[in-house]
This record gives sequence, structure tokens and C-alpha cells, in this order.
Amino acid sequence: MKRHLIGWLCVLCALCAMAQPRAEYPRPQFERAEWVNLNGEWTYVFDFVGSGLEHGYPGSRGFKDKIIVPFCPESKLSGVGYTDFINHIWYQRPLQMPAGWAGRRVMLNFGAVYYNSAVYIDGKLVGRHFGGSTPFGFDVTPFIGDGKSHSLVVYAYSDTRTGKQPAGKQNMRKDQFECMYTRTTGIWQTVWMEPVSPNALERAHVITDIDQKQVVIRPKFYNEEGGTLTVTMKEGRKVVATQTVRATNYATVVLPVKAPKLWHPEHPFLYDLTYEVKDREGRTVDMVNSYMGMRKVHVEGNKVYLNNEPYYQRLVLDQGFYPDGIWTAPSDEALKRDIELSLAAGFNGARLHQKVFEERFLYWADKLGYLTWGEAPSWGMDANDPEVARNFLTEWREEIVRDRNHPSIVTWTPMNEEWWPDRVQFPRFVSDIYELSKTLDPTRPICDVSGGVHIKTDIWTTHSYEQNPAKLKKQIYDGTRWFQTPNQYYGVPRSNTGFNRLKDNEQYDFPTYDKNTAMPYLLDEFGGIKWVREQNEQTGNSNASWGYGEPPHSLEEFYARLEGQVDALMEIADNVWGYCYTQLTDVEQEQNGVYFYDRTAKFDMKRIRAIFSKQPKK
Repeated sequence: MKRHLIGWLCVLCALCAMAQPRAEYPRPQFERAEWVNLNGEWTYVFDFVGSGLEHGYPGSRGFKDKIIVPFCPESKLSGVGYTDFINHIWYQRPLQMPAGWAGRRVMLNFGAVYYNSAVYIDGKLVGRHFGGSTPFGFDVTPFIGDGKSHSLVVYAYSDTRTGKQPAGKQNMRKDQFECMYTRTTGIWQTVWMEPVSPNALERAHVITDIDQKQVVIRPKFYNEEGGTLTVTMKEGRKVVATQTVRATNYATVVLPVKAPKLWHPEHPFLYDLTYEVKDREGRTVDMVNSYMGMRKVHVEGNKVYLNNEPYYQRLVLDQGFYPDGIWTAPSDEALKRDIELSLAAGFNGARLHQKVFEERFLYWADKLGYLTWGEAPSWGMDANDPEVARNFLTEWREEIVRDRNHPSIVTWTPMNEEWWPDRVQFPRFVSDIYELSKTLDPTRPICDVSGGVHIKTDIWTTHSYEQNPAKLKKQIYDGTRWFQTPNQYYGVPRSNTGFNRLKDNEQYDFPTYDKNTAMPYLLDEFGGIKWVREQNEQTGNSNASWGYGEPPHSLEEFYARLEGQVDALMEIADNVWGYCYTQLTDVEQEQNGVYFYDRTAKFDMKRIRAIFSKQPKK
């Protein structure tokens, strides 16, 4: 009887988890106590020909079919699992202002909706958002302020085949192939409501200055109507610093820290922050909880420095795909677990590849001491198209503003492997990205185009999937040795690696780099060694799986090849200051991960860790 009771309790717990998926607060560096999670069961309808407006969908009180938000309709966790193209989808659920929220502004927030979206309440347009990877919110107080039940409708449009929108690794064919995977459409991150004062804090930009031993914070408010902002910095219960300023947009809050504890992968110390806004009468109208890590990252010569010391980056490529959730992790614990698996394999960070990861991932990276490179899903867009540039720059700005306070992010790398640029629009586009990024965040280096045509960059990167360790070393060294020459070269890769001489690229009309002035060089994609279950009995690549080069025919051959490649990079670390191995897990048919797609181990992880934990020879 006791056993049956425990079984039923497990079933009930599972049902409760399904009723409120991803229940954690989605914005960990800007958290308010009062909020309502809107994840769970919604109704939906596909709109394959785009006639939803004519059918009156904005005013719907409910569609026929059901879907679990925040999981995309292509995923198993959504309860739908439809993997063909979905250009238009409509969602619906009831919405009501919670009791006790009267007199405050009610914000309806979306973590991300892919790609363009429109929000309606009772058929009235609330607002639109352009871009599929960044958060947005609307003040819905005028629509639900009466306390009655209303109908919330969300429309999402996406067409990855237009070349007009960033798609990342979403497949532009019907079925997956090579390194292209299942698409994500519609709502794919948490939806929630929260009450805020009209004079509440909208966001804050935190800059840590370890050289001057201070923290500088620039706040932004929804409205400026007097009152004060008090920022308090704590180490546990101990107050380290506090300051009160007038609650005006972009006032400067300076917190001196006499003996700062620095954030570092080996000791990722985080301070707690609280923001308290008071009105003119001294009443608290907003309280936000946050945290920060004091650290510095900069480029000096041909090395990247962390906290004023050279720091070698042993990164892994992380695509952020999940078998059951596609772009959305099934749980907050799954986000944390991916970082733990990477650390266990010997890596100290990851290139977050062709996707804007959920902010909860960055929270765990901050907590666990894990370096990250922030990237956008740039594949799929025509980077020579001015309209694309306009779309991309808007969303890239939103990504930097969302994530620039996370200490784990050490590099911005907006694009990946752009190899076919024109002479005019592409250089203008990349230069604009670089300047916009530096304006929004001057504290981090930028790699403009990972492994592709460099226009304006702080870090030079290339990609090489040469499988022979000796050839890999020679290939990379032949590229990096040009740093020591006074000649100028265009930023065009040769065979995906190294630098081409000017005479080889006369058809291009790009700004040139003087390689006599050194900059850090990183091989930020290599390896990709395919290994599948029972590969000992296989020869060559099977049709059901994909990887780079001829796969090894035994586990010992795999270990020897992997260690040989890493050893080759260690031997030339004076010129190559970091790497990124492809990749953390298998993803669908691409089977070259350190772990299987279900996150179980492929290999003897002690041997894997010993290889990826190697440090450059001094």
C-alpha cells in the first residue's frame, strides 16, 4: 500500500510540474518578488497561409488545440511535435489582473518569441516585437485594469528561408542535414506578468572597475518624477557599500570597494545587489534584487587577460539544443547540468553558438565560474542586405543590454563564418556592429565574425577541422606567423584558417589589418571528431549521422587523435591563445559531441578531462 501511495505521489508531482513548466523567475539579475508565471497550457492554431487577421484570430477566445508554453510547437515538451515549416502561429489564453495589483503598472513580459510577434488583448493590438531571441514587454494596464477576465492572443511569424532573419542552426530544408537542426517557432521562453510602480527602475548597467576598486552603476527608470534610488552591495549579510542618488535616468552611482573579492573561474565570487526606489514622500515604490561579479577582461598584445593576468581559454562549442525542448531547456536544472558536464570534461568555458541562450544559463555560468562568449544566431541571413543589417542591429543591441552585467561573458562575437561578403554593405554592417557593441559595452573584446571575414575586431579567430594533429599545427602556425611581418592582409580565411596575402584577395575591397600590431589569435572551432555507438564496427560516415572528416575506427584511435590535436595547440600557445572544441554534445544527426545528445557520457571522462585540462607550456 505504501509503495502504491509513493507511486501516486510521484505522478501528482509530475502533473504539477507539467502544469507549471519552467516555474523559476526568468530574469535572475533583475528580480522582483511579486510576479505571475504564465507558462503552461495555452490554446493555439497554425496559420499556414497567413490569413489569421481575416479570420479574426486577434479577438479569439480560444483555439481548438492545446500547447504547453514555453516550449515551441516543434518540440515534444510542447505536446505538439510538428516539425515541418510553420510560418504563422497564433496562441491564446485568458488573462486577468491579480487582486492587489490595482494602482500599479502591469507589465506583460516575454523572454523570447521567434521571430516577429504581435500581442493582442480582446482583439486590440498591445504591441509588436521584431526579432526572435531577445526579451520584450508591454504595459497592459489599460487593457486589464478593470480586474475582469480578458483574452490574450499572441501571433508569431517566421520564415527562415527568406534570408531576412537570423536563424542560427535552424534547418532551412524540411529535414535535418549535416549541422542544421530542428527549427524553433513562436514562444520559446517564459511569459510572465509583474506589477511595477510608474516610477520603477527599468534596468541598470553595472560596470566593475577593479583597478580603481569601485563599481559604477547607471540606472534607467520608466519615469522620472522625483524620489531616490538606493543601491546596496552586500557580501552575505555584510554591507560592503551603499549609495543614495536622485532617481533620474542615467544618474551615476559609484560604490567604492576597499578590498574587492574578484570573480574568477576558480573562485566565482558574487556580491548581492539591491535597488530600492522611494518616492518624494519616502515610501518604497520598487525593490529589485540582483547580483554582480567584480572582474576585468581586456586584450593586451596577443593575449586575453582576466583580472590583469593572461588567461588561456579552453572553450567548448555549445549549441544549446535539447532532444525534448529544442531551443528551450526542459528545466532550470538542465541548464546548470550542461555547465557541470562541461567543467567535468575539463573545459573552462563555452562559445554559446548560434543562439542567444536563456538568461538562466548565464546565471548558472556566473555561479559556477564558467566563461562564455555571447553570440547571435547569424546563420540564415544575407549579411550583404541593408534590410538584414537593420533587423540584426536592433536585436543585437537588445542582446547586449540584456546580458552585459553577467561576469561570465568575456567576449561578444555577433556573427559566425561569413565567407561571401560584398565590398560595400558587409564592411559597413560589421563596422556598425563593432561600434554599436563598444558603445553599449566598452568592457569586453569583440570578435566580429568568428572564423570568417574579419573587418573590425579585437580578436582574430579561425576555424579548422583538419583531423591530422601535425597538419593542424602546421596549418595554424602558417597563419599566425604572419603576425610578425609588416605586410597587410585582408581578413579572408584560406581553407577556413590562417590569413591570405593581399595578392590572393585583390577582388576584395576591405579595410586591411597591419599584422605587425599583434592581437589575440584563437582557434575557436576545431576537432568535431565523430563517434557514435558501436563505431568500432562501422566504416566511414553512416547516412544517419554526421561529423567532420573520416571518423576513427576505435576508441584508442579517437583518444590519440584528440590528444594529438590538443597537444599541437599547447605547443604553439605563444601564438594561439585559446581554443574552442566542437562540441559539448551530439545534436540530432551531428554526432561529434563529448557527450551523447541525452547528456550521457560517450567516453572515459577521466581521460577526456585529462586532455582538455592541459595548460600551455610556459
